[in-house]
Amino acid sequence: MEEVYIEENKTVLDAMKQIDKNAKKILFVHCQGKLLASLTDGDIRRWILKKGDLETSIKDVANYEPIFLFEQQSDLAIRIMKKYGIDAVPILDKEHIIKDIIFLNTFEEENKFDKELPVVIMAGGLGTRLSPYTNILPKPLIPIGDYPIVEHIIQRFYTYGCRQFYMIVNYKRNMIKAYFDELEKDYSLEFVIEEKALGTGGGLSLLKDKIQETFILTNCDILIDADLNEAYKQHIKSKESITMVSSLKNFTIPYGVINIGENGAVQSMQEKPNMSFFTNTGCYFVEPEVIENLVYNEPIDFPTIIEQYIKEGKRVGVYPIGENAWLDMGQLNELERMKKKLDC
Repeated sequence: MEEVYIEENKTVLDAMKQIDKNAKKILFVHCQGKLLASLTDGDIRRWILKKGDLETSIKDVANYEPIFLFEQQSDLAIRIMKKYGIDAVPILDKEHIIKDIIFLNTFEEENKFDKELPVVIMAGGLGTRLSPYTNILPKPLIPIGDYPIVEHIIQRFYTYGCRQFYMIVNYKRNMIKAYFDELEKDYSLEFVIEEKALGTGGGLSLLKDKIQETFILTNCDILIDADLNEAYKQHIKSKESITMVSSLKNFTIPYGVINIGENGAVQSMQEKPNMSFFTNTGCYFVEPEVIENLVYNEPIDFPTIIEQYIKEGKRVGVYPIGENAWLDMGQLNELERMKKKLDC
């Protein structure tokens, strides 16, 4: 990061030398780590063409309205860089201190899966737990900051190199399709229409003969803030049919718990005990055989599919993540938590 830092008291000539040395085409003007401005080779080139003095302060040349993202928005980095045609974006904390700088090429290469995985987004539900929001909008289009939740999901998988997305839709599907029809996209999105409610797994049957490789299945109301590359590696190495991304949950029972022994005698008591367990996040790595084994257009929930595979002795794995690495907006209180976590 030091290679792309520069202070306001430096000259345009100093900046030219530093850009030439770091080969990044951009510098970030800062004061004690706090972002003030950006300065690109293009800014300098335009200054030179205007016959500007190379010994002048960079304050006269730099852009004091630079594009940046907060730490919780880093999943949007590639989209922002492509949208504005820039090669880097600084990541700031709440005090605008630069915590990281994401470069387009480096970020893409470091985070990609070793192959391009299709992503299936289950977006056909009514979202009744989010009423009254979902009385007006389908759940995938509920905004989290400037973008609907489903766009956040797509952009996170985009950073892993995913370019093929399937969205299983039913409720208010025309609104969802209309939104994405108007959106400029650099990925492929195919809508899979449920004519009847097929549960959280039955919609996959509509994808028969379309997916012949490992794919990702995700709910349309969650974000996973963990390294899914490691989850994918585990899925492949362990030769699992399904790998569930599972989040640790810590829960304090707000009452004293009584354990009863024989003849109604109190065996022990625990005052407000803590419980820890792993829960299903609604994100999975799945082998294509799961689709092919489904009955076409018949309702079934994905947890039921998992239970069937376990009974049949097929390998179902778990990839554990931390409690704070799973954001679920399926309920109103969790929706507010997601917005707060993402600074929206």
